[in-house]
Amino acid sequence: MFKVVRGNPTPEELAAAIAVMQARAAAASAGTAPGTGPVSQWSDPVRVVPRAAPAPGPRSWATSYWPS
Repeated sequence: MFKVVRGNPTPEELAAAIAVMQARAAAASAGTAPGTGPVSQWSDPVRVVPRAAPAPGPRSWATSYWPS
């Protein structure tokens, strides 16, 4: 059941909100909801930037590229 707690939605707005909730419920029951799958290490930002930027200094440009 759905209940409008605040406001006065038009029938079109209410239908759109119900359609979104039904789609999310269907995706969750099928296991395709966002955030339900395994997290890939490939897309992890830590893999790209594993350490902090080098401190300013005379040779900091040389250490900015090479991994530690």
